[in-house]
Amino acid sequence: MTNQSSLRVADLPQNTPTPFELRPSSPELDAIKQELGLLGLRKVSFVGSVQAQGKRDWVLTAKLGATVIQPCVITLDPVTTRIDVPVRRMFLAEWSEPDEPEFEMPEDDETEALGPEIDPAQVMIEALSLALPQYPRKDGAHLGEANYTEPGKQAITDEDVKPFAGLAGLRDALKKDE
Repeated sequence: MTNQSSLRVADLPQNTPTPFELRPSSPELDAIKQELGLLGLRKVSFVGSVQAQGKRDWVLTAKLGATVIQPCVITLDPVTTRIDVPVRRMFLAEWSEPDEPEFEMPEDDETEALGPEIDPAQVMIEALSLALPQYPRKDGAHLGEANYTEPGKQAITDEDVKPFAGLAGLRDALKKDE
């Protein structure tokens, strides 16, 4: 999918947008599903255009739509989510990697280096991975309380570790003494 959808920058017109529309086939959806670790993926569309920005830079704007199925973080039951997000990427001719091996990620995650080709399919997969819910949760699913302690001792509860729980007990004891 990625090779046939790549756009050669040298062939793109400078004065008009170049439209694209991607609707991956079943085998392509299966490959994306495996790559992103999804239980299911359907109704994927990526529609937009690439156009010149200044003399040497390019901008891709599109709308990503997909229905994804992920395991619930609590029950592992399937959770279906519809994703509809705008996507924008700037491909800069004079973009450089940071010199330091460790650096903070910039807030602007829309820019990348301009190469000989712009691949809307690759941008689609990246945008989909960024748009996925990090902690999909089935309606009504919640974590129970787990208590771990030695045999014969009382387990500490969530209420016991709240920062002001001890102060409330002290306050109540002081009121009794008055």
